[in-house]
Amino acid sequence: MMRQMRWVTGLVMAFGSLPLEKTAEAQTMTTPQSVATNGSSTSISSVPAKDRAATIDSSIRPFRINVPQDALMDLKRRVNATRWPDKETVADRSQGAQLANMEELLRYWGTQYDWRRVEARLNSYPNFITNIDGVDVQFIHVKSKEKNALPLIITHGWPGSVIEQLKIIDPLTNPTAHGGTAADAFDVVIPSIPGYGFSGKPTDAGWDPARVARAWAVLMKRLGYTRYVAQGGDWGSVISDEMARQAPPGLLGIHINLAQVIPPDVEAGLATGMPPAGASDEELATFRTLAAGRTSGGSAYFAMMTARPQAIGYGQTDSPAGLAAWILVHPGFAAWKFGDDPAQTLTKDDVLDNITLYWLTNTAASSGRLYWENKGKNALSSTAWKTTEITLPVATTVFGEDAYKPPESWVRRAFPKVIYYNKVPKGGHFAAWEQPELFASEVRAAFRSLR
Repeated sequence: MMRQMRWVTGLVMAFGSLPLEKTAEAQTMTTPQSVATNGSSTSISSVPAKDRAATIDSSIRPFRINVPQDALMDLKRRVNATRWPDKETVADRSQGAQLANMEELLRYWGTQYDWRRVEARLNSYPNFITNIDGVDVQFIHVKSKEKNALPLIITHGWPGSVIEQLKIIDPLTNPTAHGGTAADAFDVVIPSIPGYGFSGKPTDAGWDPARVARAWAVLMKRLGYTRYVAQGGDWGSVISDEMARQAPPGLLGIHINLAQVIPPDVEAGLATGMPPAGASDEELATFRTLAAGRTSGGSAYFAMMTARPQAIGYGQTDSPAGLAAWILVHPGFAAWKFGDDPAQTLTKDDVLDNITLYWLTNTAASSGRLYWENKGKNALSSTAWKTTEITLPVATTVFGEDAYKPPESWVRRAFPKVIYYNKVPKGGHFAAWEQPELFASEVRAAFRSLR
């Protein structure tokens, strides 16, 4: 187990020069700050905060993933040795992931699943790492061949990762091959949030969405971008909101697909169970969906991770089955058929790629701390995220298979400058992962007026 934890901080590898001609700073390649040697390593994120000023290296370094085979064998051994609970006492998933589904998923995970496949895919893109505010940030950076591509930073959420966005890289950077035009092209930057994936794990408190937003502004400046846009879903939506509220130089606008727009009167109504007077049919339908989610336990994971992420981290860190069951409790997986429905866009491999990333990077507890840092603020509340203070352009897409479908009226109440609102029939909570072509077309449309 200790060897599995150590290699994660030692994946930085320098391999020649790279075309980061945007700034002289970006061209600087240095000796990696954390390199695994004989099973041990030291990460910059483990240096005490008071000493970081003398040790931080702001260079951008190449990064490559190479999981030791013994870590994969250990995972398979643990999966196949799972100690199972008894069967649920209901015929639905209201008590959590159902035993029969979990048994079948883990049988596949322990016998047929191939991590090397997704590892090779991740490594097929230009990956980098840089230290921002004392934490190593890993990111994918793919430039379009088109001359006037618009830089775009995309942020995932929980229980997501950069794997969510792999399917949209080519549609965004190479739009002419996916129904777009050369004028629709983006340069794409996809970072892992600190505490997630291959980014470093903060060793001090304070890494809330606002701090991540500030780090993203540093990252885009470090890459030499003087004008860019931001996109996010789930926590990425909150982080994008915070970027827009901070309005760093160069940020032109944002697109979000989990809009923080619940009005104050609706929040008050949810607390009492009474919808606000004068609500439209669409607003009432959304109100009822939100109210049902509260009473059915759909947000229980949010409450627990907000309150005690360390406590639940032990079980997820020790048991792959525990990690998978916890991730699958997310409402975004409510309609997932565990890979048995060929019409569904998320396969067993898709979902296990993401769960396996959490396991191999040992980030169950560190990723959950973002909820604790949030300090109980409603992730969908306009008031909590001060959206009326955002003066930059805001675009949003409502994906028809998501549980939360905010009405346009709420969006326009929340943001002073809405430049795009659209509803599409397909796609759920993980829209970029589930419907990449549709998602990419929405991003193109959302930012077209800002080019």
